[in-house]
Amino acid sequence: MSDVVVRTVGLGKMYHIGGERQQYRTLRETLVQAATRPLERIRHPGAATHASVDLWALRDVDLEVRRGEAVGIIGPNGAGKSTLLKVLSHITEPTEGRVEIKGRVASLLEVGTGFSVELTGRENIQLNGAILGMTRAEIKRKFDEIVEFSGVGRFLDTPVKRYSSGMFVRLAFAVAAHLEPEILIVDEVLAVGDASFQAKCLGKMEDVAGHGRTVLFVSHNMAAVTALCSRAVLLDNGGVVESGPTREVIDAYLQRGKEASSTPLAQRTDRSGTGSVRYTSIGFEDATGNAATTVTSGGPVTVRLDYQSADGRPVHHAVVQIAVRGLFGQPLFICLSRVARNGLPDLAPSGSIRCHIPVLPLLPGVYTLDILCRVDGRRSDLINHAAELTVSEGDFFGSGKLPASECGAFLVAHEWEAT
Repeated sequence: MSDVVVRTVGLGKMYHIGGERQQYRTLRETLVQAATRPLERIRHPGAATHASVDLWALRDVDLEVRRGEAVGIIGPNGAGKSTLLKVLSHITEPTEGRVEIKGRVASLLEVGTGFSVELTGRENIQLNGAILGMTRAEIKRKFDEIVEFSGVGRFLDTPVKRYSSGMFVRLAFAVAAHLEPEILIVDEVLAVGDASFQAKCLGKMEDVAGHGRTVLFVSHNMAAVTALCSRAVLLDNGGVVESGPTREVIDAYLQRGKEASSTPLAQRTDRSGTGSVRYTSIGFEDATGNAATTVTSGGPVTVRLDYQSADGRPVHHAVVQIAVRGLFGQPLFICLSRVARNGLPDLAPSGSIRCHIPVLPLLPGVYTLDILCRVDGRRSDLINHAAELTVSEGDFFGSGKLPASECGAFLVAHEWEAT
C-alpha cells in the first residue's frame, strides 16, 4: 500500500481580480435585478464596467508527501504557499486538478480560525476541538495538556476577545497540535508568538513528525525550516521550482534572492501592495552621506529609500519598515518609523526616505533587507530581498577584536569587572 498521504496532480487555483464583485442573491433579488437592468442602462448610459483580471495563484502543481515526512514550503511573498495550504486544508476549492489526502488533517493557517471571540478560552477549547474533529472524550483527556502548553491557564475563563494576539495564537496552536492528526499543516502564524513559544511549537511539530505523522510547514525562517524539515519545496509564481533535500532547496531559494536583489527596484515584479506608493531604488550611505557598498561593524550606516506616489500627490500617514535578515532568512531586527522617536512627516509626492543607524550591531557577513511601506494602515509596497548589506570588520569594542562569527549575529557593548 502506498505511503503517500498528500498528492496533488495538475493543481491550479485562479482568482478574479477587479471587475464587479461577485454577490450571492436570493431568487427574488435576481429576478428584480433582471427586470430593472435595462432601466439601469438607460439611467447610466455612460457607466463603465471594470474588466476583471484572472490571477493564477497556483498552476500545474504536482506534489507528493509521504507519511512521516516534515516538508517545508518556502518561497517569496505571492508565490502561492498559503493558497496551497488552504487548498490542502479544504478551506478553498481548486480551480483545476485534484487533491488526494489520506488521514485526519489539522490546520493552523490563520490565528484563531474557528474561535468565537465572545466565548472563554475554556469554551473555545471545547468548540475548536470539536470543529477539528476531536471527540468529547479526546478533548476531556487532553484538556489539561492543552491548557499547560498554551500558557493561558490564568485567563481560561476570560472571553478570548480580551486576549492579546500572542495568547490567541498560543491557544489556537495548542488545540490544533493536540488533535494528534495524521497530517499537521502550519502556516507562518507562529511569528505572532514570542521566541520561547516558537521554540515550543517547533518542538511539538518535531514530536508530531517523530511519531510517524506528517507536517507541512510554511515559513520565511530558513533556520526553522532547516531544523524541522527533511525535505523542502520551493514555490514561485504559483508553481513548484525546486523539490528535494532541505538544504539544497534553501540554497536555491537564497540564490534566487541574490539574483532578485541585483535587479533595480523599479523593475522588480515580485512585490505586493496597492502601489499607492512604490519604492524605486535603495542604497546605503556612510557617515558623510556618500554612497557605500560595504559598512563596518559598529559604524554608522544610512539606508536610503527612493519612492514615488502613484497619483503625484503628497503621502499622508505613511509607515516605513526595514527588516534585516540573516543568512538563512532568520529575522534579526527591524527599523520601524512609527516607533522611532521622531517618526516620519508627511511625504512629498516623490523623494527619498533615510533611516539612520548610528551604531550597526552586526558581525561581519552578508545580510538581506526586506522593505515595506504602509499608507493609512494598508500595505502599499512590500519587496523581500530588496538589497544585500555587506558588513566588514570594524572596531566595535575599541579593542581591535571581534568574537567569532559562529557566536551569533549581534554585537552588544559591555564591560567586565571583578571584585
